[in-house]
Parts: sequence; structure tokens; C-alpha cells
Amino acid sequence: MEYAETSTVGSLRLKFYDQLLQFPLFQGLSRSELLQMAGNTKFGFLKLPAGKDVAHEGDPCTQLHFLVSGQLEVERASDDRSYSISEQLSAPWLLSPESLFGASTRYPYSARTLSETHFITLSKDEVLRLLDDFLIVRLNFLNLYATLSQRRNHLMWRRCPKTLSDRIVRFLLDHCVYPAGPKVLHILMTQLAEELNDSRINVSRALNDLQARGLLKLRRGCIEVPSLEHLFM
Repeated sequence: MEYAETSTVGSLRLKFYDQLLQFPLFQGLSRSELLQMAGNTKFGFLKLPAGKDVAHEGDPCTQLHFLVSGQLEVERASDDRSYSISEQLSAPWLLSPESLFGASTRYPYSARTLSETHFITLSKDEVLRLLDDFLIVRLNFLNLYATLSQRRNHLMWRRCPKTLSDRIVRFLLDHCVYPAGPKVLHILMTQLAEELNDSRINVSRALNDLQARGLLKLRRGCIEVPSLEHLFM
């Protein structure tokens, strides 16, 4: 019986380590380092049913949420609230790590569960302790921030889209958290035309052409994209 209990504890520990290693922040750590980290770090565990809020746009970000199983819907709105984009994200996913530090430590979008979800959480104090104690975690964190910065700096240097359809795809791509999967753009046709600096008639024609090709679906005030990656493949 004692052996069975020990075996169960070991199995759970291995599962926990495997869950951590899904995320770039912990990659490169050895089993002994993971064991040391687990023993000295206060990890939180959160289980939520479908339909529960995880974060609200504008709320302070005080901890990291590591999505280890389940699906989320995240939604972000424009500054003037004239349009918004919602998208589905699946595990493994780290919820807005860039919001933990910097000039604005608030969530840029809202997140809600689409299914039963499991999170591992780390408070800001625990993150700082990990960065202090583990060089690999510190380097991984710097690489994460550097990659986010480099990707965003590259946006303005990309080649200008040649067609209106390409500009619509670029608009969607630039406003998404993750460049793949289902997206829903909540916007009026006149507003989208204004954002694209084109006429409403031309935007309508381009959208209907994309719909005829099975790449999106049009509804009143709404554009549904089943798979964003298919739009620019």
C-alpha cells in the first residue's frame, strides 16, 4: 500500500513537470531543477467550468495564468469601442505575460472559459523569485519579451498588401492575439471601410468574394472566420 501511494505521488509529480515543460518559460530546466523549483515555489492551481471569466480588459495583472488544459475565448476592443475581435485559444497558453511588467500592468483583453479549464498560476512575487534563483528561467523570460518586441517592431516593415482582400486579411491578422484558429470580428461595414480607407461598396464586394470562397461568413455587424490561417495561405 505504501508503495502504491508513493507511486501515485510520483506519477502526479511527473505530470506536473510535464505540464510546466509545455511552456517556454520552463524549457531547459532539468528534473532536479524542476524538483528544487517545485519545492520552493508557491504554485497555484485553478479549475474553472465553462463560461467563467478569467480576466477582464483593464484589470490589474498580478499573476501569470498557465492554461494547461481546456479552451479560452479572448476578446479585445478598439480604444473607441467601435469594434472588437474575439478568438479561441487552446492549451498550452500563457495569458498575457507582457502585462505582468512594464508601463501598463493591466490585461489588454478579456478572457473567458469555453470548456472546463485547468490553470497553473504564479504570483508576481513568485515570478520575481524564480527569475532571481534560476538563470534558465531568467533567460527564457528575456527571450519571451524580446520575441514579442521583435515581432511587433517588424509589423510596420512588412510589404503593403496589394489587394483590398489582402488588406482585410492583414487587418484581422494585426488585431489578433494568435495568428490562427477561429476569429469573430464585431464591426459595422462602414467602420471597416473607414479603417481600411476604402469605400463601403468595395469592402462589401471583397468580403462577399471571400465568403463565396468559403473563407469567412458574414452576419449583421459580424464577420466569422473559421480558420484565420486559411485566409493567408
